[in-house]
Amino acid sequence: MLGADVSKQSVARARGRIAAAGLKHAEVIVADASVHPFPPDSVDLTFSRFGIMFFSDPVAAFANVRRAMKPGGRLTLAVFRPASEKLWPNAPLEAVRHLLPPISAPGPEEPGPFSWADPARVHRILEGAGFSEVSLTPLDPIIQLADPRGQAEAADFVMAVGPLARVLPSLSAAQRENVRATLEIYFRGHTTSQGVVLPAANWVVRALV
Repeated sequence: MLGADVSKQSVARARGRIAAAGLKHAEVIVADASVHPFPPDSVDLTFSRFGIMFFSDPVAAFANVRRAMKPGGRLTLAVFRPASEKLWPNAPLEAVRHLLPPISAPGPEEPGPFSWADPARVHRILEGAGFSEVSLTPLDPIIQLADPRGQAEAADFVMAVGPLARVLPSLSAAQRENVRATLEIYFRGHTTSQGVVLPAANWVVRALV
């Protein structure tokens, strides 16, 4: 099994987990899957969880992935369905939007977290890259961000990961603390016996070589 990511930190963490689990047939490399020269006809299954929405040229990227796959190989992806102010990952951003400068949303053909939300575009990308039998199945998980007393932990998490993290560097320290405090209050309203939770709306995308 081979994993690829452009983030050195993510690769380092994955390598640590592989070593801790004692896995002998798993490897992770620092690479851009959209252009990396994977050996042709070498892969039976390709999968990604929320890692492909930012390709600048997704058709070319998946044509590159397809070249690495064996005839009859399977592709499985998890991506977000359309954005909603009540759903993960957009909900925390909407909860503090009044504290932030104006944020422009990406265009429908631009890279972004919801760039694979439109089924017609997904078909166009994957079929244009040479895949067949493309299908999209809705999946509505509940995302646990922290334990029942973890409102501060949940606030720290969404300030480090997701759409909000890209806005915060432009704010002053005082503004960031105001955002953090507001998020903690917001997450009190989303705390259950299972922890701090938010609903999500995803697609599971499948295709064949």
